[in-house]
Amino acid sequence: MKHVTKKNPIENLPATSSITIRKFKSLGIDTYFDLLNYFPSRYEDYSIISKINQIQVGEIVTVIGKILEVKNQYTRSRITIQKVVITDDTGIVEINWFNQPYLIRILKVGVIISVAGLVKQFGAKIMIEPKEYEIINFDVSIHRSILKHTGRIIPVYSEKKGLSTKTIRDKIFNVLTSIETQNLASLQDPLPTKIISFNNLIAEDEAYRQIHFPDSFDLANKARKRIAFDELFNLQLANNLIKKEWQKEKVGNRFNVETQDFASLQKFISSLPFKLTGDQNKVIKEIINDLKKNTPMNRFLQGDVGSGKTIVASIACYLSFLNGYQSIIMAPTEILAQQHYQSISSLFKNNKSNLKFKIPNVKLITGSTKMTKVETQNFASLQKNQYDIIIGTHALLSKKIKFNKVGIVVIDEQHRFGVEQRALLKEKSLNPHILTMTATPIPRTVALTLYGELDLSYITEMPKGRQIIKTFLVPKEKRSKGYDWIKSQITNNRSQVFIVCPLIEESENETMKSLKAVTVEYEKLTKVFSNFKLGLIHGKLKSSEKNQIMDDFKHRKIDILVSTPVVEVGIDIPDATIMIIEGADRFGLASLHQLRGRVGRSDRQSYCFLFTENTSEKTISRLNFFCKNNLGTKLAEFDLNNRGAGNIFGTEQHGFVNLKIANLADFELISKTKKAVEYFVGHYDIKDWKGLEGRIKGYQGKRILSD
Repeated sequence: MKHVTKKNPIENLPATSSITIRKFKSLGIDTYFDLLNYFPSRYEDYSIISKINQIQVGEIVTVIGKILEVKNQYTRSRITIQKVVITDDTGIVEINWFNQPYLIRILKVGVIISVAGLVKQFGAKIMIEPKEYEIINFDVSIHRSILKHTGRIIPVYSEKKGLSTKTIRDKIFNVLTSIETQNLASLQDPLPTKIISFNNLIAEDEAYRQIHFPDSFDLANKARKRIAFDELFNLQLANNLIKKEWQKEKVGNRFNVETQDFASLQKFISSLPFKLTGDQNKVIKEIINDLKKNTPMNRFLQGDVGSGKTIVASIACYLSFLNGYQSIIMAPTEILAQQHYQSISSLFKNNKSNLKFKIPNVKLITGSTKMTKVETQNFASLQKNQYDIIIGTHALLSKKIKFNKVGIVVIDEQHRFGVEQRALLKEKSLNPHILTMTATPIPRTVALTLYGELDLSYITEMPKGRQIIKTFLVPKEKRSKGYDWIKSQITNNRSQVFIVCPLIEESENETMKSLKAVTVEYEKLTKVFSNFKLGLIHGKLKSSEKNQIMDDFKHRKIDILVSTPVVEVGIDIPDATIMIIEGADRFGLASLHQLRGRVGRSDRQSYCFLFTENTSEKTISRLNFFCKNNLGTKLAEFDLNNRGAGNIFGTEQHGFVNLKIANLADFELISKTKKAVEYFVGHYDIKDWKGLEGRIKGYQGKRILSD
């Protein structure tokens, strides 16, 4: 569909109101190509076209006939019936709509219509319960393919933003029909013929037609296979090409890890109040090997909640310091940035007098950080390398800070870090080593597919002394007893409690509806726990307000913290040993696991309680699976296979995954597309495939390739 591009803005749709155009644009549909990539969620089979005298009770059929009678009927229950009688050359049949009086203005006597519906019997009369209809002004026996809503397998689309499936179907049909009139023979398929034939794929243009208006269910499946193949191929090709580009780059500041100062690293590690785990040591070796190279490190570190990723990052930053370079650590929020600052600063306080090592200066810079006059004027302190490790939010890159010889940048929980941020680094004449970290449990096959351009490391081993968090699904009737038990834990054991309320709407951002819901819950809980101190925190609070609440919680001025899930998952409150998750059925298992990870940050036994009003067998089974499993990747794999990739990364419509047809649990197709990519890069130049090159440049939310 190379010819359906940004040159076809959605505003060019014929016979389409400005209101409908705005609705499409609110869904991110700006061009014809965007519209064609709004795929059906399912199909209805209305392909049987029957004569009226041959219809059978219980069948779903399409009948075509001339309207003999149209009238409104009123019932005592105030329901209106739109009665339409049609005829063909074999008989007549009655069709009844309910509470759709506008049809009387559309369906006139003498008009020929095609109606798809279920044949029913009422007493001695056979009638049709309509599903879809359309007015016919052509000879169906000659032009059956012109039917949009009846007489064929029709697509059913997810109805959003006030757009009906019929409207979406109508507009997509118009776009495909306009394409039919073009010379398709001259168009290049985005994939080479050898890859298409080897993988038994249909042509792309045919795939788009068959996925929207299939001639058979078999062709619909083949269309989905082709488009899914394209999605995974484009993603992995983009990863492959960007990795090759990165491998051509030269690191801005090369490390020498064999210097005499390297002994300071060993002393620093020995000074830690805990022993590194086997996984931590393994990842540190992988990072050290990267730092020896001339090319910049691009490593993605996945570690379960509380597995000790921060100490690994600190060691990498310490190596940068020993080489005379600065390090930047970026966190997604000010609260997490402050927490990193506190925990990393404490690591460099040498508590063992017999182990003397060089200690770096650590600086915190956030939007609310008060800076000295000199720093405010020109950030001279940073330029002169007064600070060795600078910690802040991602706004660090946009601030007018001229860093001095940056050796490594650590990005915490920022999956989308990519083209724009790398461009900002290069604007500052930086080409550092990059370490990206996440506590989001991602199955390895998914990580390899999504992050194929990165080198992957894993920490699955937990530090010694950590106890498994005991997790329970609490029935509605036991909620009151659960609250009583929590009160006793606060009183007798000085425990602190998190209570997390779900977002009301599927969104990455908190809406006013969600804030109202969490506020109502907070007010209710203040009555339940009237003898205790409660706090409320959500994403709409000012940074200073959130910081104060978290500080109060950390210093035990608050017993119970009520929050929404967008509040940072990495918060470290050692005395918080109880987590309550309201509406647990609304979360993916990976998200539940991250929330659970807010407790269990010390050697004290911790607990997680799941509350839900949804008692369906599927929901209870899924939540019980969560209660019995504490390994994040296992939970993520369960959600991937049962609920889709959207539930790994957050809400269902999360833009991060950006795959509309392909399934990240389809390991066979992932393997096939990976082999196809290897063949492509070995035999072709991407510049000879303009359509393909254009797509992968914008793929994955522009995360991968720059111009």
